[in-house]
Amino acid sequence: MSIGTPEALKHLRRDPMMKAVIRQVGPCTLTPARRQPYEALVRAIAHQQVHGRAAEAILGRFIACCCPKGFPAPEEVLALTPEQMRACGLSGNKVLAIRDIAEKAATGMVPTRAAARRLTDEELVERLLPLRGVGRWTVEMLLIFTLGRADILPVDDFGVREGYRVAARLDEQPKPRAFAAIGEAWAPYRTTAAWYFWRAADLSKEGRFRAPTAI
Repeated sequence: MSIGTPEALKHLRRDPMMKAVIRQVGPCTLTPARRQPYEALVRAIAHQQVHGRAAEAILGRFIACCCPKGFPAPEEVLALTPEQMRACGLSGNKVLAIRDIAEKAATGMVPTRAAARRLTDEELVERLLPLRGVGRWTVEMLLIFTLGRADILPVDDFGVREGYRVAARLDEQPKPRAFAAIGEAWAPYRTTAAWYFWRAADLSKEGRFRAPTAI
């Protein structure tokens, strides 16, 4: 299975609300990045609680400090002192988290893309959650945007639940547990559903989303 396939759209359109969202948003254009999980996790840590442009500037300094020719290998990160990493603009907590990820990648706990293919979604969640600074949402973003897993519904994500709220014409977002139960109907294509709800939330912020009048 993959994301945004004709099979996925056919399945999701059985839900009248999803059908209306898909009609407005158009084709699914989600294309996972061809990165190693280790790199994706380090980038995610750098972006935590920092504006996108500022995070990219910090990442740029960090990468240049480690390996000017490309994204640094775990061993190159560990060769830096914490003080050198702090000088790039990383907070103390982020330095600790990135070093932990690098250590776990060097030992194989953080799998390569090839090794990740042999692991289920939940196996990857269980394996990566013990990493410092990494929560379930971070792993789910890795599963979606790096590994391209087809059946991930990040129920803790504000944007996904907001997209559902506006599409379903609700006054409040559903709670994560309730949203997980609702989303069972979209399996095994919940990643595609999540992407459409993200886009519905974006269109709603721009005043361009029209919720279906009847579902």
